[in-house]
Amino acid sequence: MKVLIIGGGGREHAIAWKLRQSPRVDKVFVAPGNAGTALEPGIENVEITEIPELIEFAQKESIAITIVGPEAPLADGIVNAFQKVQLKIFGPTWQAAQLETSKIFAKEFMLRHKIPTARYVRFNDAVCAYRYIDEGSVPLVIKANGLASGKGVVVAETKEQAHSAVDAILVAKNLGKAGNEIIIEEFLQGTEVSFIVMTDGQHVLPLANSQDHKRLYDGDQGPNTGGMGAYSPTPFVSSELHEKIMQEIIYPAIDGMRQEGIQYRGFLYAGLMITPNGQPKVLEFNCRLGDPETQPIMLRLKGDFFSIIEHAVNETLDQALIEWDLRTALGIVVAAHGYPENPRKNDVVQGLTGLMLEQKSNHDFHIFHSGTAIRKKDNNEEIVTAGGRVLCVTSLGETIEIAQKNSYQLVNKIFFEGCQFRQDIGYQSIHRSS
Repeated sequence: MKVLIIGGGGREHAIAWKLRQSPRVDKVFVAPGNAGTALEPGIENVEITEIPELIEFAQKESIAITIVGPEAPLADGIVNAFQKVQLKIFGPTWQAAQLETSKIFAKEFMLRHKIPTARYVRFNDAVCAYRYIDEGSVPLVIKANGLASGKGVVVAETKEQAHSAVDAILVAKNLGKAGNEIIIEEFLQGTEVSFIVMTDGQHVLPLANSQDHKRLYDGDQGPNTGGMGAYSPTPFVSSELHEKIMQEIIYPAIDGMRQEGIQYRGFLYAGLMITPNGQPKVLEFNCRLGDPETQPIMLRLKGDFFSIIEHAVNETLDQALIEWDLRTALGIVVAAHGYPENPRKNDVVQGLTGLMLEQKSNHDFHIFHSGTAIRKKDNNEEIVTAGGRVLCVTSLGETIEIAQKNSYQLVNKIFFEGCQFRQDIGYQSIHRSS
């Protein structure tokens, strides 16, 4: 069978890599893909991004199932378009994807269905937002309503920072239409975890839990990013907390969608804050797998991922079996110079050749590409940076400490001008265990 993956980041590389291992999958296409997917055996990049052309390609190649990686195609209604011509595709419709594409929709939905989340107020007028900030206390969280590629959230420690965030989003329109309206949230304290499930609209299959590191610098300092690293599993989700999350957040979200006449089928990502008293609260919903959480999750996933996807598409997810490597997987993002505000492109990435050969026989690590491209030079090919997050170096280990050590040993073999990465991925778990 042939499978089509929509997207070109590290998440899509990891999904394609795992699907290609299925004995039932002959070929995986990735549209548009990156340098990493181009170099994987049995995986082929397709330079197509427009929905009508993707439909035509899926029909021509007799694609068995299409899987949507990023949020933008979901917002554009790719699932609706594929379903209209009876093509099998896994992902939520644009109506369901509003849980991610509109912070205001998500907040109002959570209020209607009593899903725990932070208190908030919405604004489309900067003066009113300033007044609200001045009359309250800090810290506060300012969020753009629309999609902003991980750049639409500002944690303001001072009122000056809060004013600056409002200026940037509402006045200067730095995020375009995504910032036509904002919400200002209470700041929640606790431990942040990622909880991802698959659903066919009726049944729910939880994936391995994980923890993402959003801030650019060590110790969770600096600006928010799309994610600088992740590991799975996290010790902060006990079996009791897992059940609480399912009962109070996941099931109400899926059931709430159905009650409102929307079938939610796809991945559902709940970014959660676990408060000091053990209460999970939703920071955000994403309607897709997380990035970089997907990379360690896929490295831990055992068995046939294609069969699980097939069950989800056929609404028989209750029959799917899923098994996990008991070891910890930890992924470190190596980002481009200037990320997240102004990432530089076309820096040559060195040190990958030997590692890519080694990973063919050593299945305890994998270098997943995100913002990379292949450039021809003097009859040779070289890998260059082509986005903000360039690589996610992911390793398995018997413990979080060993997984961390393994990944950093690999990261230190890779170099490009201006590369940056955090030195403390997994630190919260390591601190807890010590």
